[in-house]
Amino acid sequence: MEIIPTDKRHFPDIAEIYRQGLETGNATFETNVPTWEDWDKGKLKHSRLVAIIDNTVVGWAALSAVSDRCVYGGVAELSIYISNNHKGKGIGKALMQKLIEESERNGIWTLQSGMFPENEATVALHQSSGFRMIGYREKIGKLGDTWRDTIIMERRSKTAGIN
Repeated sequence: MEIIPTDKRHFPDIAEIYRQGLETGNATFETNVPTWEDWDKGKLKHSRLVAIIDNTVVGWAALSAVSDRCVYGGVAELSIYISNNHKGKGIGKALMQKLIEESERNGIWTLQSGMFPENEATVALHQSSGFRMIGYREKIGKLGDTWRDTIIMERRSKTAGIN
């Protein structure tokens, strides 16, 4: 497996993997796959990664700003998605480790992530990567006709920012 920075040429595979996540109903409140332009605009320009096996994108990870206020410049929200055919093979762990390294290299001192508690694999991945639960949001939003809860987890860097 190779983990490399992503660019526009990878987006069709990123979009397909995201679509697979949408279909689970446990990955995001979003209901549509974004265009390249919307995805690109919504993600930080650094720390965008794809995992590739046999010339096929099998997972991706990227960061989004949590605020445009300068005091939160070192805080980012992460997204990480693995293709259905490659789950449970350590790809998420490898992407997460590389994403943490890249984020710290780019001055990110806190990573945060919101997830549905039913997404047990994602919760476990974050816990094993040094994230801690900092909040539980009850019925924070509707997905279709169903009110959903989310967990908020964060990881504080030991090398970036004030420690």
